[in-house]
Amino acid sequence: MANLPTSLVLWLSLISYVYGVHATTQWPRGSSTRFYDFKVQTMRIRKLCNTKNIVAINGIFPGPVIYAQEDDRIIVKVTNETPFNTTIHWHGIRQKLSCWFDGPSYITQCPIQASQTFTYEFTLVNQKGTFFWHAHFSWLRATVYGAFVVYPKTGVPYPFKHPFEEHIIILGEHWNQDVVQLERSTVGSGGGPPVADAYTINGHPGPNYNCSKNDVYEINVVPGKTYLLRLIHAGLNSENFFAIANHKLTIVEADAEYTKPFTTDRVMLGPGQTLNILVTADQPTGKYSMAMGPYSSGQGVAFQNILAIAHFQYAGALTNSVSLPANELPSVSDNLAVKTVMDGLRSLYTSNVSKEIDTNLFITIGLNVQKCHSKTPKQNCRGINNGIMAASMNNISFIKPTISLLEAYYKNINGSYTEDFPGAPLKFYDFVNGAPNNIPNDTQSLNGTRVKVLEYGTRVQLILQNTGTVTTENHPIHLHGFSFYVVGYGSGNYNPKIANFNLVDPPYMNTIGVPVGGWTAVRFVADNPGVWFIHCHLDLHQSWGLGTAFIVKNGKGELETLPHPPADLPRC
Repeated sequence: MANLPTSLVLWLSLISYVYGVHATTQWPRGSSTRFYDFKVQTMRIRKLCNTKNIVAINGIFPGPVIYAQEDDRIIVKVTNETPFNTTIHWHGIRQKLSCWFDGPSYITQCPIQASQTFTYEFTLVNQKGTFFWHAHFSWLRATVYGAFVVYPKTGVPYPFKHPFEEHIIILGEHWNQDVVQLERSTVGSGGGPPVADAYTINGHPGPNYNCSKNDVYEINVVPGKTYLLRLIHAGLNSENFFAIANHKLTIVEADAEYTKPFTTDRVMLGPGQTLNILVTADQPTGKYSMAMGPYSSGQGVAFQNILAIAHFQYAGALTNSVSLPANELPSVSDNLAVKTVMDGLRSLYTSNVSKEIDTNLFITIGLNVQKCHSKTPKQNCRGINNGIMAASMNNISFIKPTISLLEAYYKNINGSYTEDFPGAPLKFYDFVNGAPNNIPNDTQSLNGTRVKVLEYGTRVQLILQNTGTVTTENHPIHLHGFSFYVVGYGSGNYNPKIANFNLVDPPYMNTIGVPVGGWTAVRFVADNPGVWFIHCHLDLHQSWGLGTAFIVKNGKGELETLPHPPADLPRC
């Protein structure tokens, strides 16, 4: 899966054309336009000795790669040829003045129903790097995903030595069970799901799994050459370490923003995170394992413990040679290994992070157990202490409305949401060590579709505090519509008197792992009008309610105003 060479990028630029389906004068315009046609289809695959149907795009798994350049306009016509509802989210794309096309179901749009079509249209304003797209309905993201590679403008080099080749590496999970039914049965049971049947690298589980000896992804490399690997974590419910046996990994980009080069033996990615790493083929000729293994930070949380393996094979190595194992993978609960990599991430350039703050939000994140009120508790109350599992922000479990929040907000439709999401917890306690959620302790979450309204241009500081109501664990929190500066993080309860912030060169990200038993501080400017979902990217936690939404109001100018909805916006 080598990426697009420079010559092909230039060729694409020549054949690009202007195609404005929903264009209005106030929208940012790209230097060229790329058109893609996505057909959501079912396809039959065989994995782990089992044959099953999956949902995929254009009969390809993983899905087709979108290639573009900075400031290009992207148009993707999506036709749903399956019986399932679906949407597509363009993860990490900031959707400047194009909130209608962000994609999370019931947040910015109703799902695309069977036999319906919706055309997404947006501009990559000042963005380049490694992104990805994925379904944002139910758990279809398990198979509906693909890479989104945005190159710098023509003539603009990478800020590091140009690699010999580029390759896309997508980390994922495989279930033998139908994933839509899996979500329904999991939520209906009140408990947790079964662990994934396998981890995958570019859709391949590798030789450690049954019937998978030849189901292995492979990169063939030339000794002495340096390769750029675009790492994407598209998995549903697990966070994972990645390493290559006997090889160093140099991080040069995180979440599509350049970083100062940082060299390590291994990296950890949560769902929704991307990293660009440089790897030099500087070892003796042979076959080396690229390994994906679990990072499980929560106590008592089940996980798949069999590694997915791909091959990093040198030219001249015997095809039947035994691969050297990636011994660099740490233990499954090695929090220090995760922190070490995070400590090493710094923006390549001095940042323009806001030094002054207009709104300071403090949001607790974690799990809860609700009391069982079911008449069939053995079927529906399989959570801890015979309760029902939930998840929350500031102890409020987010309930998605029956129409999209954006449409309700834009059309002033009452009854779909309330604007009373609290800017701080309703109750303060020892978040990390106190109030274990053992019924009848009063840490049960409240249910509601509560959002937070921000004035245009508000300089926001957001403190994300991990809680131990059930168990502390690392939560990958993703903010739609923005990237944010990660200005600080630490262990324990956040204390502003001793918190150490980096306001010089903090990493600029869109998905951040809030450390197990700790906190993270991020800053952004609310300068993109619309409704923007913020949620845990572990889909299980999202289904349980770990999320909320920010409504960013219009500013005063034409380029500060949300455009009208597109004519083909799906109806619920």
